[in-house]
Amino acid sequence: MNIQTLFEIIEDRKKNPNEQSYTASLFKDGLPKIAQKVGEEGTEVVVAALAQDDSRLIEEIADLTFHTLVLLSARGLTPEHIMNELEKRHK
Repeated sequence: MNIQTLFEIIEDRKKNPNEQSYTASLFKDGLPKIAQKVGEEGTEVVVAALAQDDSRLIEEIADLTFHTLVLLSARGLTPEHIMNELEKRHK
């Protein structure tokens, strides 16, 4: 799965919430909860990088990536905004 496909799924969960969807529950809990999850996952990435194996690090980076995409969606932003910023920095 690529980032854009995942982001489209996240957007769909936001627009068509399902009470069984973890993603929809994040949107329901609101921006403070989503931001908190990004912070928690960031900390878990650091711990995994310093004290766990590569497989755990990959899992934690996947969690951080997912929650970051949810945060972007909650703020009305897209992965393209991030890529544009990175491209500006490269020039």
